[in-house]
Amino acid sequence: MDKKTNDKIANILQKCIDGVLKRVAKDKTHKPFHKALLTSELVSASTFERSFSTSFGQGPIEKISSIIAEATGAECVRQKETRVDIPKGAVDEIERITHSLRSGDSKPNWEKELDRVLAFTKGDYVQRRVLSDLWIKRDEIETFISIKTVKPNIDQTEIVKKDLLLLKAHDSNCETYLALYYNPGGSTRKDYNWSVPSKIFNMKSDNCVLIGKEYWDFLGGEGTYEELLDIFKEIGEKTRPQLKRLGH
Repeated sequence: MDKKTNDKIANILQKCIDGVLKRVAKDKTHKPFHKALLTSELVSASTFERSFSTSFGQGPIEKISSIIAEATGAECVRQKETRVDIPKGAVDEIERITHSLRSGDSKPNWEKELDRVLAFTKGDYVQRRVLSDLWIKRDEIETFISIKTVKPNIDQTEIVKKDLLLLKAHDSNCETYLALYYNPGGSTRKDYNWSVPSKIFNMKSDNCVLIGKEYWDFLGGEGTYEELLDIFKEIGEKTRPQLKRLGH
């Protein structure tokens, strides 16, 4: 990443941290049992971490993702709305697929599910609305990405599966992904261990899933993940003294 891109990302991080610090400073919640068992510093740090995780997991991730994609020359739109026109049979098949997955009657397999949906090419057409967190156009290929918390619940995951299949039924040439911005289980895909979304996607083998390093390197090219961590470390060096003063 060039310096301009680095600076944009660093600015987003700094603003996010400054906002959280202000909220924590204003939080006068009385926690006598927490402070008796732990320390004021630890309680404040815990409050900061929860607030930061919530704030950072929303807009900032999308902003940073779009900045990285645009730095490669791609077109990029956040919260992209797409109206899809597809055969009613395909819509019904998507409902059957997700219902069977959620009930545990079938196991997720993206390629087979996609083949089933794309088999419907005739009949009445219906329109559906799909909202994607990130839309990228690069080399004339449209890519639609749903970015979720690293431990999504079953409802969120089911909606993503439906959206990705609807988009592919509308245009089989587009690319669609479920993306998690880091892997809570470890460094590789096989380490992902949150079981809930695994009912809907095969989180370890479906090629429509991007987790952690895979996601960031997909956006910006090989090495992007490590470069991004370096930016976080640089901002951390500047803000860590402020964090140490929490609770005093």
